[in-house]
Amino acid sequence: MRVVIAGGTGFLGRALASALGADGHDLVILTRGTVPKTNATRPRFVAWWPNGDAGPWAAEVDGAGAVVNLAGESIAAKRWTKAQKQRILESRIKATTSLTWAIRCAVSPPPVLVSGSAVGYYGPLGREIINEQAPPGDDFLATVCSRWEEEAYHAVSDRTRVVCVRTGLVLEKGGGALPEIARPFSFGAGGPVGSGKQYWPWIHRDDWVALVKWIIDTPAVTGAVNGTAPSPVTNAEFAKTLGREIHRPAFMPAPGFALRLILGEMAQGLLLSGQRAVPAKAESMGFLFRYRRLDDALHAIYGEKGRDSKQQSI
Repeated sequence: MRVVIAGGTGFLGRALASALGADGHDLVILTRGTVPKTNATRPRFVAWWPNGDAGPWAAEVDGAGAVVNLAGESIAAKRWTKAQKQRILESRIKATTSLTWAIRCAVSPPPVLVSGSAVGYYGPLGREIINEQAPPGDDFLATVCSRWEEEAYHAVSDRTRVVCVRTGLVLEKGGGALPEIARPFSFGAGGPVGSGKQYWPWIHRDDWVALVKWIIDTPAVTGAVNGTAPSPVTNAEFAKTLGREIHRPAFMPAPGFALRLILGEMAQGLLLSGQRAVPAKAESMGFLFRYRRLDDALHAIYGEKGRDSKQQSI
C-alpha cells in the first residue's frame, strides 16, 4: 500500500515512516524545498508546496492507501509573538487545505486521511477526566486545533474517512519534549512546573506509532481520537516519576511567574496548564496500549541505566 506522509521528516513522522516501511508499505514523504539526494528507493521524497493549493505532488495522493498529515510550524520553537502565532496557524491550515484539495480532486481518493491535532483542542482544564466528546476550548492552541481539524474534515466523502489524532506529550529520549524536560534534572534542578497540579496527558512514541497504524487499518475509526495513554498524570507526579527513573532529585520547582517572564504566553499554553484527557475511543474500539503507566514508559525509554545508578548509590 502506498502511504503519503506530509511532515514525514519530523520527530513523529520519521518514526511512523520507519514502522510503515518495515511493514513493507511504499512510503512517499512530502517535503518542502530540496528533495534529499539518496540512492534508496524507499521512502521516496517528493517536493511539495503547502500553500493551500494542489500541485504536481498531488499525483502521489491519487490512488494512495492512506495519507497522514503531520505538517506544520513547531509549536515550541519560538516565543509566541503575533507573527509566530500566525505562522503556527497558517502552516497547519494551508498544508491541510492542500491535502484536502488533492484528495477531493483525486480519481481514486485514499480511503483514509489521518490528520494531526493535539489535546490543546480542549483548552486548559482541571481534574475533570475528558474524552473525545468534550467541547473545544477558547485559547490560542484550542483555536489552532479546532480550525486545523475543521479543515481536515473537508476531505470526508463516501470514499474517504478522516481521523484527527489529538496528540498529547509524546515521550522518547531521541527527540520531542522529553530531552528538554529532563535536562534540568541532570543538573539537580528538576521538579514540578508551576503548581504541579496541572495534568499532562502523555504517550510513548511507540504507542503513538502503533495507534496511527491501527487507525489506518481499522475502517470503523472516524473523527477525533485522543493520542494519549490511559493514565494521564499531574505535572508533579510526572516530575517525581522522571526523577526516580533517572535517579535525580525532583524537588526544585520552576515558578510559574518566572516561566511566563521567559516564555510569555507559551508558558501557560504548553507548561502551566493541561488536560486530563484519556483515549476513550481507541480503547472502546479495541486498541491495546503497550505503555499504560508512566513509570513503565519512562523505564522503557531510559532502560536499566537509571535503575543501575540507583542500585549503586544504595
